[in-house]
Amino acid sequence: SASADWLVKLWDANQPRKPILTFDFKDAVGDIAWAPYSATVFAAVTDDGKVHVYDLYEDKLMPMCAQKVVKKAKLTKIVFNPKWPIILVGDDKGVVTSLKLSPNLRKQPKIQPGQKETLEQLEWAKLDHVIDVACRSDPEAMKEQAAAAAKAS
Repeated sequence: SASADWLVKLWDANQPRKPILTFDFKDAVGDIAWAPYSATVFAAVTDDGKVHVYDLYEDKLMPMCAQKVVKKAKLTKIVFNPKWPIILVGDDKGVVTSLKLSPNLRKQPKIQPGQKETLEQLEWAKLDHVIDVACRSDPEAMKEQAAAAAKAS
């Protein structure tokens, strides 16, 4: 979730009382979007005209990129192109800007010869790893996660 309170929060739908991760953008967040090519990459736009791209598998605290793309407007919308490495961002003046993602912002796991997991399975494993690490850093979240897993089985 994202809001004008400057925060983006990543939630576990099974445990909605507390976010798994929280990011403070130091400015109002206009929109967020998950990348269609990765389970751990998302981008957000802020009122100060910046696009922030995170890969939670690479770094859970800092964006891979934070770039100012407009000077006198607030960014209000972001969307990933489903096929090409392109992001579209819109601002409060009605302008849409197209940005091409650099290769380091669109990494995908490589499937090795003989590997049985699909690309989709590898992406889910990356996200599971991110959630596991985030929960291990929060003992209360670990207890909730264990209780939810026990309840599910």
